[in-house]
Amino acid sequence: MKRFVAITFAVMTAACVLPASDARPLKLKHVSYLADADDTFMALRDAARSEDAVKAEQLAARLVNYPIPSYVDYYRLKSRLDDASDQEIRDFLARYDGSAIGDRMRDDWLLELGQRGDWANFDEQYPLFALNDDTELKCYALMSRAIKGQDVARDARALLIAPKNYGDGCVSLITTLSQDGQFTKDDAWAQIRLAAESNNSDIARRIGEAIDVQDGALLQAIDHPDQVLDHRARGFRKTHELFIVALGRSANKDLAPALAALDLAVSLNARQRALAWAQIALQASLKLAPEAADYWRNAAGAPLSNEAHQWKVRAALREGDWKLVRSAVEEMPQPLRNDPAWVYWLGRALNAERRQEDALVLFNSIADQANFYGQLALEELGKKITIPARALPATPEEIAPMAENEGFHRALKFFALDLRFEGYREWNWELRKMTERQHLAAAEFARQSNVLDRMVNTSDRTRIEVDFTQRFPSPHDDLMQPATQALGLDKAWVYGLIRQESRFVTNAHSAVGASGLMQLMPGTARLVARKIGLSGFTASQVNDIGTNIVLGTNYLNLVLNDLDGSQALATAAYNAGPRRSQAWRSTLTHPVEGAIFAESIPFGETRGYVKNVLSNATYYAALFQDKPQSLKARLGTIAPEGSAASDLP
Repeated sequence: MKRFVAITFAVMTAACVLPASDARPLKLKHVSYLADADDTFMALRDAARSEDAVKAEQLAARLVNYPIPSYVDYYRLKSRLDDASDQEIRDFLARYDGSAIGDRMRDDWLLELGQRGDWANFDEQYPLFALNDDTELKCYALMSRAIKGQDVARDARALLIAPKNYGDGCVSLITTLSQDGQFTKDDAWAQIRLAAESNNSDIARRIGEAIDVQDGALLQAIDHPDQVLDHRARGFRKTHELFIVALGRSANKDLAPALAALDLAVSLNARQRALAWAQIALQASLKLAPEAADYWRNAAGAPLSNEAHQWKVRAALREGDWKLVRSAVEEMPQPLRNDPAWVYWLGRALNAERRQEDALVLFNSIADQANFYGQLALEELGKKITIPARALPATPEEIAPMAENEGFHRALKFFALDLRFEGYREWNWELRKMTERQHLAAAEFARQSNVLDRMVNTSDRTRIEVDFTQRFPSPHDDLMQPATQALGLDKAWVYGLIRQESRFVTNAHSAVGASGLMQLMPGTARLVARKIGLSGFTASQVNDIGTNIVLGTNYLNLVLNDLDGSQALATAAYNAGPRRSQAWRSTLTHPVEGAIFAESIPFGETRGYVKNVLSNATYYAALFQDKPQSLKARLGTIAPEGSAASDLP
């Protein structure tokens, strides 16, 4: 239900699983040293993040023979990266060549090189950056090419789709391309609208500087849109563009004033009016307004952001206009159109137009994918969801190298320190080099190390050698079976939810306070304990596995009963709250497929959550019952009207 961030694995004590260096095993006499050293290491990490070089050096000097010296060296250098010589950084990269932390340092250095415009060193180092997963670095790479006179406009347009990932590098790229003529005014204003859609006024302001838009005018359009709308878009292009930005911001709050302002804006040309309607249509779609599809029709021909393209389809799905679904998907940029969701819905639209052969091609192209839309496509082909044949289990000989893998041991150490990000990076770095058989062996090592989330994620990577007992484990069944049986609750659904919630990390804690296997908020746990008569309940009990399962299953059952037995609605409610789930349902004008309801949930996290949980549950049911299953049946149909308002949180 809530993203988990801090997890402690009691079984992974420093004395029993961690090496004393990146290569040597830890001796028991070092255990007391390590307890103090862990605190020092955490302080070193904090000092590096705050760029306190003096403190970082003092702390690093105390960490002689620490189990992960590569990170001691990294944080020591990271704390003063601005002032470090190129040779110092090159020495670090040579010392840790081929490691996860070496690649991380190269990422950090490349950002520094891009910021100061050292393109010679940047161009030398960028091809060596293995992960290549940093949008800002990709912007700097394009900027380096642009400065050399290369045409990068097309690549830049494809890259610049998510302002939250831009950083200084992408803003600098937009400025450079705008100044040298590779980006037109249309490109720059599209980026400003995108930043405003994303509620990122700082990025919008900085892009505005590149095309001589006064800060005050742009910030007024974003933060005080009604004042801009009062001018009815009179004047030159800049005024019209600011009006369009303000229109979207106003519609975000209330559609009525935005619609009224657009009606009075007679000076907009046809292209600008289409853009204006697109701004209103996007906000109407996010509000699940029944008129959203009509607004998208008024916006025909307007260039759209990726987010807008997707909401145009969702609005059409809710209205049941399959012709608009087809045209909206076909208008998408090809990378977005290739997403399994839009492949599936385009297939459905073609079916509705009696183009069955074309639809079958699309369904077949994704039916082998073990995900929500792969499962739905399989059903469109007249098949049910089954469990694929299990690969031969990993042998002890295959698992043994995993137990000796230094990267995996570093990951286990980080998990024990509650440093999930660092642990994931080390674990996943090792997986990059492995075959599918090795992935299965690594997943089995994760199971033996009681790190079930890594088992699931690692096994999920295989495509030919598959083992769904690794991908869909069911631990604590001795507690789960009686809990679900007593309530008449679908055990497969509960396990599907836990797989998404905590990945079976029993003492997971989210940033907002949710705890345990089923990620219960403190207030929810207290309410459910009171409703079921669990006397003497205290907040600390929520991490007890048995108590967490009892409270979580009872809460899920209460929500399910409040929402007429719909697993789709109840799953959305478990993530976002029953009131929101009911509110989304109330916007429907007619019954819709559960898949359409799930796809049109306004919260991105909840939308993905519902699809993943119900996909998981379908596979769990196939495992538990050993017979084919239907995801469509599990999703059901969602009608506009249902139970009265819930008193559940």
